[in-house]
Amino acid sequence: MEDKLTTVETAKELGLLPEEFDKICEILGRVPNFNELSVYSVMWSEHCSYKNSIVWLKTLPKDGERMLAKAGEENAGLVDIGDGLGCAFKIESHNHPSAIEPYQGAATGVGGINRDIFTMGARPIAQLNSLRFGNLQQERTKWIIRGVVKGIGDYGNAFGVPTVGGEVYFDDCFTVNPLVNAMSVGIVEKGKTVSAISYGVGNPVFIVGSHTGKDGIHGAAFASKDITEDSADDLPSVQVGDPFQEKLLLEATLEAIDTGAIIGMQDMGAAGIICSSSEMSAKGEHGMVIWLDKVPTRQANMKPWEILLSESQERMLIVCKKGHEDKLLAVFDKWDINCEQIGEVTAGERLHFYMHNELVADLPAESLVLGGGAPVYHREYREPAYLQEIAKYNNAAVPEPADLLPVMQHLATHPNLCSKKWVYQQYDSMVGTINMTTNQPSDASVVEVRGTDKALAMSVDCNSRYIYADPHKGTAIAVAEAARNIVCSGGEAVAVTNCLNFGNPYNPEVYWQFVGAIKGMSEACLALGTPVTGGNVSFYNQSSYEGPVYPSPVIGMVGILDNKNQHQTLYFKRPGDLIYVLGEMNNDLGSSQYIYSYHGIKHSSCPHFEIDAEVKLHQVLHQIRANNLAESMHDIADGGLFINLIESGFYNKLGFNISTDAALRTDAFLFGETQSRAVISIDPHEQPVLEKLLNASGIPFRLLGEVTEGAVRINGTEYPSIEAFGQLYDEALGQIMEA
Repeated sequence: MEDKLTTVETAKELGLLPEEFDKICEILGRVPNFNELSVYSVMWSEHCSYKNSIVWLKTLPKDGERMLAKAGEENAGLVDIGDGLGCAFKIESHNHPSAIEPYQGAATGVGGINRDIFTMGARPIAQLNSLRFGNLQQERTKWIIRGVVKGIGDYGNAFGVPTVGGEVYFDDCFTVNPLVNAMSVGIVEKGKTVSAISYGVGNPVFIVGSHTGKDGIHGAAFASKDITEDSADDLPSVQVGDPFQEKLLLEATLEAIDTGAIIGMQDMGAAGIICSSSEMSAKGEHGMVIWLDKVPTRQANMKPWEILLSESQERMLIVCKKGHEDKLLAVFDKWDINCEQIGEVTAGERLHFYMHNELVADLPAESLVLGGGAPVYHREYREPAYLQEIAKYNNAAVPEPADLLPVMQHLATHPNLCSKKWVYQQYDSMVGTINMTTNQPSDASVVEVRGTDKALAMSVDCNSRYIYADPHKGTAIAVAEAARNIVCSGGEAVAVTNCLNFGNPYNPEVYWQFVGAIKGMSEACLALGTPVTGGNVSFYNQSSYEGPVYPSPVIGMVGILDNKNQHQTLYFKRPGDLIYVLGEMNNDLGSSQYIYSYHGIKHSSCPHFEIDAEVKLHQVLHQIRANNLAESMHDIADGGLFINLIESGFYNKLGFNISTDAALRTDAFLFGETQSRAVISIDPHEQPVLEKLLNASGIPFRLLGEVTEGAVRINGTEYPSIEAFGQLYDEALGQIMEA
């Protein structure tokens, strides 16, 4: 190995700091060769090591009575849903790959997150996504959207797991650097999970799945730097996916688990073979010897570091019980999946990699992994200068429009608020799963748990404008809204996964946003009883053109309906039903879509939010649902009360006749985005019972009016019908995309 020794200049070219090169030399007791330094450059990248975030991630609440695995213990979070079942779920980013190759970037993001689920022994039953794109007037933005949406749809549809929900937002700050976050949810019998671990000297190590190629090499390092004019040169860092191969791999893997032959298993995602082998070995406190020339490859004469770092998709590393190899081989042969022994477990904790009998890398596993020898940094942070502009915002100075109709039409057709039909019609929402919300919409996506009376509710939420204005409060709102969506759908919010999308962590203002977001998430998760099961940090989401994107800590949340008949829908049921708003109504317009896009005010305060009021609202909503008082239940979020009401009317083409509060601004009443509010409709006969319950709770509430045959009336003024608003709402995004 000595003829290929490296220098600090080599390290810098690979993205390592000079002090990190010194630390590697200290760990090894010598200068690393190129193979070894390449390994450290990837495993110590932000994407793999969380070196700039782990200090704060450790402060998140991770304990709960339903937790079956703590954050970081396994490939995905795992919670107890009763009836001897667990739910595995996780969300991750594929932002940089999607920026330069949208189709494969998004598709392989879907494939990777599903592998995290089924390598634990869980069968994926649902997918969600959170997408953020830039200026829709630019053809490049449309190109990215088309590629991302088609990539998600093609992979998920072919793989056979439905895409049941998500969110799509647009802002100029995401024009160069879109955000593509994918979430997968699966079900597993308790006691049948498989851990990402390696132990037992002499146990054979197998690679299964696709051949290893040069796609995705240094992909993790690519994800750990800014987008620049030269980023297209990193195209080989984007993996290429094959959903049909992944479907075979899923079925073969679950069948192989049932043989009892598997000690441990891990998906080969970021950093490929080196990541799986080092993490499994470190966890099991054993070593491995790996013969790289036995790895099936797509190209001839691949170098050792290329094989080690390749992120070719649809691959797993499996440690098998010695003497049970035939069971494993028989299963993968049945499914026509490659299954090759490439090594075995050894005593000690070192990884030895050979190529044609030559030792090409000798590394201590612990030094490579999160929480082991990887560096940990305490970054400087300071309040951003733009907060001075936000502090100048004066709600009272915003002119109130004399005519509300142009505002209504603007909001109903805005890409952030209108129907995302153009997107979700490209996804199969029913394949392989009974999706209760395809034909019965509710705030959260709800899918049945086969063989039980239960259902799972799931939601992804984040308003980037709120977090930009106030990271602490804005992230707490993201957690609260995800939970509110689940409660409004009849479920109990259980636990959180997160995808933390920020700019460069070496920028003190960006890091201040990150720290504030972690604090806000902790506060809300503790108050709502939703521990964090794990997730993903995605830094470096910025470019030399537009700077950092708006901070976007996306919250993925899972909840439980103990009886699927508890499912609560969001739409009005019949004319004459009474409409109530629960929660505080006030004059707050801060960070609303109305302020941001209609008035063009880009710096305003975060919407009013108090976590205690949120908790109380959830308790009241649970009581209303338990007493079967509500015909519909829909939380007030983006777009305010007006968007809530028209969305409640679309399904049955039912309108509303309401009155606003004369003590408040009409635009704030209708378009403000004050949090901790929901709208319910009830049969008039239930009015005495409901108001008794609400009065006892102490929660603010107001009788708004009633459901109509289709007319939309506010304060006695007649506006276009719900059907007319529905046409605008449904067609807006499609018209932009086809223009």
